Amino acid sequence: MIPARGYQGRRVGVLGLGRSGLAAARALAAGGAQPVCWDDAEPARAAAAAEGFELGDLTREGAAWEGLAALIVSPGIPHLHPAPHRAVEIAFARGVAVDNDVGLFFRSAATEDWAAFDSPPRIVCVTGSNGKSTTTALIAHILRRAGRKAQMGGNIGRGVLDLDPLEDGETVVLELSSYQIELARALAPDVAVFLNLSPDHLDRHAGLGGYFAAKARLFELGGPERAVIGVDQPEGRFLANRMRENEGDGAPVIAVSARRVEDAGWSVTFRKGFVAERRGGRQVAAVDLRPARALRGAHNWQNAACAYAACRALGLSPRAIEAGLMDFPGLPHRLETVGEAGGVPFVNDSKATNADAAEKALSAFERVRWIAGGVPKAGGIAPLAPLFGRVAKAYLIGQAAPEFAAQLGEVPHEICGDLETAFALAAQEARPGEAVLLAPACASFDQFRDFEARGDAFRALARAWIARHDGRLAAADEEDAR
Repeated sequence: MIPARGYQGRRVGVLGLGRSGLAAARALAAGGAQPVCWDDAEPARAAAAAEGFELGDLTREGAAWEGLAALIVSPGIPHLHPAPHRAVEIAFARGVAVDNDVGLFFRSAATEDWAAFDSPPRIVCVTGSNGKSTTTALIAHILRRAGRKAQMGGNIGRGVLDLDPLEDGETVVLELSSYQIELARALAPDVAVFLNLSPDHLDRHAGLGGYFAAKARLFELGGPERAVIGVDQPEGRFLANRMRENEGDGAPVIAVSARRVEDAGWSVTFRKGFVAERRGGRQVAAVDLRPARALRGAHNWQNAACAYAACRALGLSPRAIEAGLMDFPGLPHRLETVGEAGGVPFVNDSKATNADAAEKALSAFERVRWIAGGVPKAGGIAPLAPLFGRVAKAYLIGQAAPEFAAQLGEVPHEICGDLETAFALAAQEARPGEAVLLAPACASFDQFRDFEARGDAFRALARAWIARHDGRLAAADEEDAR
């Protein structure tokens, strides 16, 4: 845990008692503050009370607000759009500073001990609409693979204040959402990464401009030493231009693009499975990503390119980075190759809960046996029609099955009902060179608790199938030996 600094002996409100809220309360208490906790849900309040925290109804004027120095708000609680939470409104009216756990982290991570360190800790922050988790985990993996101490947290893994106090030479890699960035009163990454932007959370940010502005705060308020920025969209080009300091060399920006970046600065490009680094208009290093099974598809090439750039900014060599890219295991439920049998890979992309995510999964393979369906999203799979030529056959499950069948038209498909039936048919009918792919393009709630449970079920089915296949091969080899 990182003790929260700056509030010793003072009362601090904590609104929202999920993972980040409880971690903030513990960090405040460890730093000598007195947390006053509230959540609109009674079970969350009970959990906080069980840890000995004071409860106070922050949605009402009263004793809970007396002497409150600040209000720490969990990311999911709105503070502006579509409307501020009642407790936030009271804080505004009373002049109480509103912050979040990320702001507390950046105010608290550095300690007096750092002055004695040989190598001060570094902080890398990753944001964007798509690929944040993979890029964050990939950077942390590359660092550890190269022998560097690294922790990972934020919107993935551990909450920012639940991390261990930073040590000499250590790097912390944080995934930060727009919700986490927009309210933080302090942001100070050494390296900040902007991947991409697509419409999301528009009600929370009052439109795409507000959504981008929230993410841009990481760079504008944070003032990173190096800014790794995807520049294939107007927002990325705008942000890169704003961050550039010197005409010519482009510092501190490392521009990342699917196309060749025509400038004299520092850039990393990704195309056709290769990542190439350029400085001063000359290529200085390249990595072939095609053997990296966990980094299939153009979207993962962008993730890899941004991770490469961030690690170069941290001083790693191209060869050290390449080694980490090659053996990165990937994240569960995100184009996760569970295994292979008879030349057929079984790929779990249960996190593909909408058409945009499923598009990236389908684009990563030439020929697929596609398991799709669940609770449908608006538009279904109609936007994926340009990729239907890659589908050897679709196996449809859940509530969306009839709608998806109609949208597939003449593409071979079968309504299977449930995942077990769909998997059995797909595995039996798959031929070498095809992939059995779970990319549902749907929420899971009709048949599963969440996308993780759905992915776990697919993984279990695939492993059982592979074990039976390997057992049959072993039996056949034994028979041939006789």
